[in-house]
Amino acid sequence: MNWYISVLKNYATFQGRARRKEYWMFVLFNMIFMVVAMILDNILGTTFYAAYYGFIYLIYALALMIPSLAVSVRRLHDVGKSGGFIFIALIPIVGAIWLFVLTCTDGNPGSNSYGDNPKTVEA
Repeated sequence: MNWYISVLKNYATFQGRARRKEYWMFVLFNMIFMVVAMILDNILGTTFYAAYYGFIYLIYALALMIPSLAVSVRRLHDVGKSGGFIFIALIPIVGAIWLFVLTCTDGNPGSNSYGDNPKTVEA
C-alpha cells in the first residue's frame, strides 16, 4: 500500500525513475480498487446501460489517469527508454507485449540519463 501512496504523492512527476516493485504494486492496488469501484457501482445501481461499470468507476479511472501515466513513464526511464516509448502499446498485440516486457525488465544498474538507480537510493 505504501508504494501506491508514494505514486499518488508524485501525482504528475514524469521525471526520474520508478523501480519494478513501485510500478507493479501500484498496478496491483489500482486493479483492486477498480474492481471495488465496479462492485460498488453494481450494488448502488449506478452502472451505465449494458455495462458493468458506472460513475464511481469512471471518476476513479479519470482521477488516476495522470498518476498511472507518470509511473509508467518513470518505469520506462528506469530501463533507459524515453517516456514517449509508451506509445509503442498502440501497435496491435506486439506493442502491448513489448511494453509489458519492458515493465518487467530490471532497471539499468547505476545512474542513467534519467537519474540515479532507485534501488541504490533506497538502500
